Amino acid sequence: MTETLADRLAADRTLAVVRADEIPDAAELAAALAAGGIRVVELTFTTPRVASYVRRIAETASEHGALVGVGTVMTAEQAREAVDAGAQFLVTPGIREDVAAVARQAQIPFSLGAMTPTEVGRAMELGSEPVKIFPAGTLGPRYLKDLQGPYPGVQLLPSGGISADNAAEFLAVGAAAVCCGTSVVPPALVRDGGWAEIAERAASFTASLEAARP
Repeated sequence: MTETLADRLAADRTLAVVRADEIPDAAELAAALAAGGIRVVELTFTTPRVASYVRRIAETASEHGALVGVGTVMTAEQAREAVDAGAQFLVTPGIREDVAAVARQAQIPFSLGAMTPTEVGRAMELGSEPVKIFPAGTLGPRYLKDLQGPYPGVQLLPSGGISADNAAEFLAVGAAAVCCGTSVVPPALVRDGGWAEIAERAASFTASLEAARP
């Protein structure tokens, strides 16, 4: 059986958000992250030529086992470009109904960005699973716990300001998984192809999550 995004997030409890001007070899990047225990990779439309990197990871999945998706998707056109390149999920920074429609048509999962309870509710109505909470670092873990009062069972994915120092706190209050960013994949290190160090950073980050396991 093919492992879904939800399965992978439940197992790893994290995904890596990569923002870099250049990725020398996206397959090597995915392999480095997977070696460190992070098997879900989100590239973003802030990276030039992102579709080519998505395609590279998707086409080499049998080598590294990573799932690849695209974030900072702002329009339906971008969503279709990502899907055509092989994206297995889409992520937006806010409520983007046209992006959600493209993802549903392509039958791939998507995560809409939300901050307020109203936005969380709308994201759920549109089929977002999980719902991305941004900026999580500013709102703090307690906010995620509070959201589960009116929305019991909601799958929440905090993003922004997550590090090895606070990731377990977000998981402990019920986050489905957490996003890691520049603490694991600094843009300069990605650009320079520092795969060994990225693997080490990924391993250190995933080790920090163990404190939140039941």
